[in-house]
Amino acid sequence: MIQLEQLTWKVSGRTILEGVDVAIPSGTYAVLMGSTGCGKTSLLEIICGLRKPTLGRVLLDGKDVTALEPRERGIGYVPQDLALFPGLRVREQIGFAPKLRGMPPAEVEQCVRSLAEKFGISPLLDRLPDMLSGGEKQRVALARALAAKPKLLLLDEPLSALDESMRAEAMLLLQRVQQEHGLTVLHVTHSTSEAAALGTLHLRMKAGQLVVDQGAK
Repeated sequence: MIQLEQLTWKVSGRTILEGVDVAIPSGTYAVLMGSTGCGKTSLLEIICGLRKPTLGRVLLDGKDVTALEPRERGIGYVPQDLALFPGLRVREQIGFAPKLRGMPPAEVEQCVRSLAEKFGISPLLDRLPDMLSGGEKQRVALARALAAKPKLLLLDEPLSALDESMRAEAMLLLQRVQQEHGLTVLHVTHSTSEAAALGTLHLRMKAGQLVVDQGAK
């Protein structure tokens, strides 16, 4: 479960998030919508530890993780630009987190091969990011996020770079990954169709606060 308690974030005298209180049950696929610049990405970055809140707490499964470093939180994060490491091949991208956590090389390789097969990217393992299509990059980014075996997956408009013909397939992939891994997901999107297809909990950012979108599916 994700619990945000009175989460507030201010920057340069401006309040971006104010008193955010929400609980997202374990195993939920939550989608978050809101206008551009309303603080959705900032919220994800606070949850995963890339930003520190001005006030408030972030709890995961009842544990206060507000002061923990990102790598200590057990969270997978796929930012909007996917943030693939430009100089690393696909196998190194996927194996990055397990290697960082001290997993033996043979186990890292097994993890990489298993995820590459699951995401249909086994033939791409020796390619660099600039040799990949948009859809291939998205699959690599998801595989990299899951390599750390997170309980929580944060997705910041992960399908925005895909054309319409690829989005339906990508949404099915996200559903399958969430169900197979038993993940709690918080997915930011501007697409109402995407939100309707994926979300079991619909949230909306309004005036720096999160509200349940009662009008959604």
